[in-house]
Amino acid sequence: MTVKVSVVIAVYNPGKYVEDCVSSLLRQSLTPDEFEVFFVDDGSTDETPARLDQLAAEHPHFHVIHQESSGWSGRPRNTGIDAARGEYVMFVDHDDWLGDEALERMYDYGKANDADVVVGKMAGIGRPVPQELFRVNRPRATVENAPLIDSLTPHKMFRREFLNEHTMRFKEGRRRLEDHVFVAEAYLRAKSVAVLGDYLCYYHITRDDGSNAGFQRFDPVGYFTNLREALDVVESLTEPGPLRDKLYSRWLRNEMVERLRGTRLLKLPEDYAEELFREIRGVVTERFGPGVFARVAPTQRVVAGLIAADLYQDIRELARWEAGIKPTGSLSSLAWEGGRLTIGFDAEYEVDGAPMTFRRDGDRDLLGLPLSDKALEALTGQDITLEAPVGKSDVDLVVRHRDDATQYYLPVDCDLRRLEAGEGSFRQRIGARAVLDPETAAAGAPLAKGIWDLHLRIKSCGWSKETRLGAVRGEDVEAQRVAALTGEPRRLVLPYWTDGPGNLSLDVDQHTGKLEREAVALMDPAAAVVDGSTVRLPLPLHLAADNGDPVRLRFERKNVGKFAADAVVDGRTVSAPLPLEQLTGLRWAVRIGVPSAARGEARWTRLPVDVVVDATGAARVIDRHTPPAKPAKKSAGQQKPAPRPLWRRAAGRLKRALTNQHKKS
Repeated sequence: MTVKVSVVIAVYNPGKYVEDCVSSLLRQSLTPDEFEVFFVDDGSTDETPARLDQLAAEHPHFHVIHQESSGWSGRPRNTGIDAARGEYVMFVDHDDWLGDEALERMYDYGKANDADVVVGKMAGIGRPVPQELFRVNRPRATVENAPLIDSLTPHKMFRREFLNEHTMRFKEGRRRLEDHVFVAEAYLRAKSVAVLGDYLCYYHITRDDGSNAGFQRFDPVGYFTNLREALDVVESLTEPGPLRDKLYSRWLRNEMVERLRGTRLLKLPEDYAEELFREIRGVVTERFGPGVFARVAPTQRVVAGLIAADLYQDIRELARWEAGIKPTGSLSSLAWEGGRLTIGFDAEYEVDGAPMTFRRDGDRDLLGLPLSDKALEALTGQDITLEAPVGKSDVDLVVRHRDDATQYYLPVDCDLRRLEAGEGSFRQRIGARAVLDPETAAAGAPLAKGIWDLHLRIKSCGWSKETRLGAVRGEDVEAQRVAALTGEPRRLVLPYWTDGPGNLSLDVDQHTGKLEREAVALMDPAAAVVDGSTVRLPLPLHLAADNGDPVRLRFERKNVGKFAADAVVDGRTVSAPLPLEQLTGLRWAVRIGVPSAARGEARWTRLPVDVVVDATGAARVIDRHTPPAKPAKKSAGQQKPAPRPLWRRAAGRLKRALTNQHKKS
């Protein structure tokens, strides 16, 4: 069979981190004869070489190439390209891992769209990854119609013939940004690039020790010398004009301006920060004109203008102000409607604990930035204004899996509001309403079992900052928080507040014991009643559909038995018939059995009530913490039993003493 995909992994002293990568390769849905793996060991000095040789001996489709250390990551990947036999070649970092179906899905998507390059959705665990690129599938993406240029890491699939046709290789020697040079050229030369956005293909992780190459401090002179090589690729493959300016703006924004903003700048040693500024300014003044500046957001354009004007101290002052910016959100409502959770909230930026304000100058909205007169004059000379496009402000609400960082955007409707702040200034508060359907939120598929956290992201005037939602909430929200049974087969989706901060999260399919600690804890035992032979319990549970496995109640007593009955969910009441013949004369614990799609059977949870059925068959519901009733006191006419004779009590003491002595010996 033809090899579909060759996976190339450059390896150098990965330690334990390679194991997750290996495990993900062994879980691939492609069969072993459909893909091959090349570990290119770049002179590792730890136990890695022996471990890789062991893997190759155990798995015929795993191969190891040992070579002397090259000092950088480019040459090992080139070696892998030369050895590859697959139709596509995918590059993977040794400390990252793949989704179980990643190779198959990316290959099929690439073949279906005749793509030279296939970009699979990425998740960042402790590190940033592109967000906008993966909102939707993009079968015919280009650098003009999609934000491809935001993703310049090589963790993609490349058609092997395409690489060979253009003799594309990573740069030789020890250098940074070789990935930028390689991937930018691939984007510009490819006849077709396909972006797979509805399946999480690649997990980009941060090591516990923070030793990832991209996290290490770099030499500014060498770094920006290498960056110019990426700009040279763009210059050689594009004409002067809007496209080139758009592509250049990616490096201006990400590699230059953002390094000189907020806490990212302030946490650097002063001498290093100044050296970084000088090298950045060199590239900006050499390569970027007004057309590039115009392609970045307003606040980024201000920083770029200050760089060009050589106003480093003004940049630091602005960074100190921006370091105080914080996104805030207030949860106003939660409501289940037909199996979908509607989430209402407000969002706003704050600066140093106070709402961010904007200035009004006639019909113009302006940024209220702390700039000196000299800085304002320099910006005016570059035709850079302080216009604040608040009308384009927006919010996203993202649902993100806590374990693997898989995330999906929820549909959100926004309402932009202006609030007067006095002296010709105003605040902007964004009211929003998001809808979460657990059965379609994962790009049309159900959310997987687990904990899903909700993250609010505010985007305005060049700031894009994220926060959690729920710690600040309206007085009525707690009463609106109920669990829901959705889907087919049914499963429970439980909104809850996280420990400590009290943020909003979702427990999907009873991943934890939150049903008992959260939802059931809201149940008022005093409101539970028995009506004839039916027990009715005030349990906050929303039922999205009438079909599917039933909810059940079970009445149980240790060493006696367990008796279950189908229950009816009506609004916030769960009711079920009592099997009185089996329960008569005893006190019974009550459990609720909620369907679980992952388990394939109900999961039972203890309720805070017990059912007591007397000898006549009359039943009542009591708080489970109510102590058992004491035996009735004997009437005055009853005689107390006669005390034991003195000789029997003495014999008992002697026996206990002998027994204790025997145990000690």
